[in-house]
Amino acid sequence: MTSETNPRNQFLCPSCHQNGKRVSTVTLSGLLNEKSAQLFKTKNDSCCNLNEEGCKSTIANTGWRFCDTKDCDIVYFSEVDDTVFNKSDLKVSVGVKEVTGERPLCYCFGHSVDSIKEELKTNGSSNALSDIRAKMKNPGCRCEIENPSGSCCLGSVTQGIAIAQKELGMDDTIIKASATLPENSNKGEKISKVGMVLSAMMASSCCWLPLLLLAMGVSGAGIASTLEAYRPLFMVVTFSFLGAAFYFTYRPKKSVVDSAESCCATQSASEKDCCASSGKGRFNIMSLNKVMLWGVTVMAIAFLFFPSYVGAFLGGDEKTVTENMAQSVIKIEGMTCESCSKIAEKAIQSVSKVQAVEVSFEKGEALIGTEICCPVPKKAIQEALAKVGYTGTFIDSKTTISLPASASKKSCCVLPKPNKANSSSPLSHKAGETLVQTLFKIEGMTCESCAESLTKSITKVSGVKDVKIDFKKGIATVKHNSCCEFSADAVIAVVEKSGFKAVAVKEKTKS
Repeated sequence: MTSETNPRNQFLCPSCHQNGKRVSTVTLSGLLNEKSAQLFKTKNDSCCNLNEEGCKSTIANTGWRFCDTKDCDIVYFSEVDDTVFNKSDLKVSVGVKEVTGERPLCYCFGHSVDSIKEELKTNGSSNALSDIRAKMKNPGCRCEIENPSGSCCLGSVTQGIAIAQKELGMDDTIIKASATLPENSNKGEKISKVGMVLSAMMASSCCWLPLLLLAMGVSGAGIASTLEAYRPLFMVVTFSFLGAAFYFTYRPKKSVVDSAESCCATQSASEKDCCASSGKGRFNIMSLNKVMLWGVTVMAIAFLFFPSYVGAFLGGDEKTVTENMAQSVIKIEGMTCESCSKIAEKAIQSVSKVQAVEVSFEKGEALIGTEICCPVPKKAIQEALAKVGYTGTFIDSKTTISLPASASKKSCCVLPKPNKANSSSPLSHKAGETLVQTLFKIEGMTCESCAESLTKSITKVSGVKDVKIDFKKGIATVKHNSCCEFSADAVIAVVEKSGFKAVAVKEKTKS
């Protein structure tokens, strides 16, 4: 034992300044010479359970560290003062610190670099690892009191095989293969998670992709129905990746020895880092993987069932079809989900003279409300639907809906236009008859055809001889005989029946 000045960081070896590994005082007591071991006879901070398969590295803070740097004379050093123990203070040779000679690696079952080299020369391979694993079960290992590092020797043995192969000029395929296993396992887990999300996105692409294209101003005609055909396949693929991801995350894993830090191969993957804290409250990499898995699962499920709830987020036009509109029903083919109904609704609303639309995805049809004075723009509506990938066929209103009074047979939209040669001329009347005109204020007219249709309707009222309607001013001038009883209410009733509002503003003015 010697005294040297320790650096400020008590975890670094005073000589080589490399990070040391925690070691139990039980190890120091068992491997130091008799004089030095007396300092630790009353201490017992062992953390190695000999009833388990193999042993674990020291977890508790014992105040002592083991240095495994080659060519460094210090073996143990204190964390709290400048006390150190050198190679000469131990009863055994520290194989991991040697570069020549026998170089013992497994102190429990007698494996060294020299013995491994002999195996390689004789058999072309070494069974040291399998031999140690078998004997760890029966009779069991004694690493804490036999190995200077106080921990499992499998990591050192793996490195020793690589050293022996290198010194003999042999290929290190075995070492490379074992080192790649954990990486391949993690790769499978990553592929499963990424594949699950991507396949879920593809399963719902028939819904969100047309919306995205529409928002970008690109027509997604026909793409929804094409992708819908592959939706069941993508759903199966999604759940397959989901099962694989859970398998890779929750399966019992065996660690592969790839460094001096590795524990016994029979330990679970959660204990792979021998020197890591195993406290239950510590968040480790396995916990992170599980949290990520559940997060990815929620994301995949959200994408998978996107078509079922997207309608609640898209909303729609609050306008509804009323009795004051001309109503028609169109059968829409190609809708696959609620988002399709919203796309179809927006397409129909973009057509001129359409005032309101109500699309039902369940029925596969739309109720359209248009200006009552004008014909339904069927061709324009069908073309608008075709641009977004749907096919529309108008249904005969007689077989689907009952038209309200505002859209009855006397509606201005279905009345024949008056003869242009006579529409602006006074109706014939007997010579000597005195005509009286009554003015009506009419609301709701949107075009000249509204005025022409109303003119035809009002002339049918009893006693009316002539009708002139100024569309721009919204005034109707009605002439009738002064000798006969004339009902202004009859004119108002005809106007309202056609879907407009009227009120008499001036009466009995001689013409």
